Amino acid sequence: MPIIDLLERNSNLYGNDSALVELNPEQQPRRVVWKEYNLIEATGYTDFRKEITWAEFNEKANRFANFLLSRNIRKGDKVAILLMNCLEWLPIYFGILKTGALAVPLNFRYAADEIKYCLDLAEVDMLVFGPEFIGRVEEIAEDIGKNRTLIYAGEGMCPTFAEDYFKLTYYCRGDNPNIPLADDDFAAIYFSSGTTGFPKAILHRHRSLMHSCKVEQAHHGQTKDDIFLCIPPLYHTGAKMHWFGSLLSGGKAVLLKGTKPEDVLNAVSSEKCTIVWLLVPWAQDILNSLDRGDLKIENYQLEQWRLMHIGAQPVPKSLINRWLEYFPGHQYDTNYGLSESIGPGAVHLGVENVHKVGAIGKAGYGWQTKIVDPEGNEVKQGDVGELILLGDGNMECYYNDPASTAASLKNGWLYTGDMAMMDEDGFIYLVDRKKDVIITGGENLYPVQIEDFISAHPAVRDVAVIGLPDARLGEIATAIISVKEGMRCSEDDINEFCKGMPRYKRPRKIIFADVPRNPTGKIEKPLLRKLYGGEGLVASQNMS
Repeated sequence: MPIIDLLERNSNLYGNDSALVELNPEQQPRRVVWKEYNLIEATGYTDFRKEITWAEFNEKANRFANFLLSRNIRKGDKVAILLMNCLEWLPIYFGILKTGALAVPLNFRYAADEIKYCLDLAEVDMLVFGPEFIGRVEEIAEDIGKNRTLIYAGEGMCPTFAEDYFKLTYYCRGDNPNIPLADDDFAAIYFSSGTTGFPKAILHRHRSLMHSCKVEQAHHGQTKDDIFLCIPPLYHTGAKMHWFGSLLSGGKAVLLKGTKPEDVLNAVSSEKCTIVWLLVPWAQDILNSLDRGDLKIENYQLEQWRLMHIGAQPVPKSLINRWLEYFPGHQYDTNYGLSESIGPGAVHLGVENVHKVGAIGKAGYGWQTKIVDPEGNEVKQGDVGELILLGDGNMECYYNDPASTAASLKNGWLYTGDMAMMDEDGFIYLVDRKKDVIITGGENLYPVQIEDFISAHPAVRDVAVIGLPDARLGEIATAIISVKEGMRCSEDDINEFCKGMPRYKRPRKIIFADVPRNPTGKIEKPLLRKLYGGEGLVASQNMS
């Protein structure tokens, strides 16, 4: 069953119920009053909160689908989306799917040349972009506009090099175009995060999207009454596939355009959210604000908030222990996945396994896992190997990249490039990215283990560990540390704290600086290696 059928079902069953709410804390409320058909000011309407029902959602998707068909977009064509989170994002995505075309979401951080690269690699026929990207698209408009249509979906004047989405779709029919689709039809091309190199185009079928719906609801038990707070960018599989639980249950979702602690708690309180997916830095910021007294739990209505879950990166035990001190009634979960495995859920901790915090869990609903050596043989319990996955959510291929496909897909199994180990109870622990393993003096160091240890220091807000070249040892472990606001921390403090680790694991250099992360929370280690791999580094010297 193609995923678009769920939207039609929700429109028929829950047409007048709220589907999506957009909150923008950066915009101030304003009142609007109409007098004799002239707009004086707005009453009962606020720019910072917008809302659509399931019926309106479906109608918007149908209008865009019928527009695309009028422009000869057909099954197998590709339409790219370059938008910040907004109410139009998901209707545009589903409008594309309703035509049988492939949706191609783009990272909002891409520079102009990266946008062009991805459009060319995925052989995109049309680009839909928002107001935040006018400048970047204009840089390449003459080039990319030669063989594809450019559509502007935003308020204000439409750029001269594009066509206006709202005007184009306003008079289009709002009924379902009823293009026949099957599970085996191609649905979307996503791009890898690029943390280990330039993005690859990841091709998925409709079967993958439906699989992710079932996985999400099986893990978190969404009902019609649940309200999901979505903060991460919708271009990424993580945010969208967690939202698929709301799609399957017919529940409301809130798109929050902001990550400040007060914005998150305000949204949970005002919209009565029950499920929130956070990234590690955002959870840390909330805890730090509570520690400092900047936020007080009693000022918010949070009793209905039942589940906080984290994905996209390893989660320090210390963070969850602190979280449960403030929110003892919360269920906690973590999910592991890749864009190649249609996002979160391939490995799943489970809300009943909070005692195993630190593990990423066991094989998720409908998934199989193995941990293997370089020859593809399963390693014994407790040994480190590469995590591989098998399930309906695995990608079809890297689009236009047979060499990378052959290296990652073997006999249906997806080789993740993540190093992991399994404990005596069958729980999997992520050790590190294969490419991030540090080899120092012949010893393998796994940065995630060192990061997890250092993150427990009370003054540490964030930490990344990378390997830097060393003439004697080959590489040395270097810790880049961001300190909590209002706190002090020295190299001596960290070195003393690290004496709790085996000597060979202790970082040889300490750097106090910001830890860069991409929009999905992953540490940008290639950038850190580029920043700190040269001479002139101000850091502690080799420990004696």
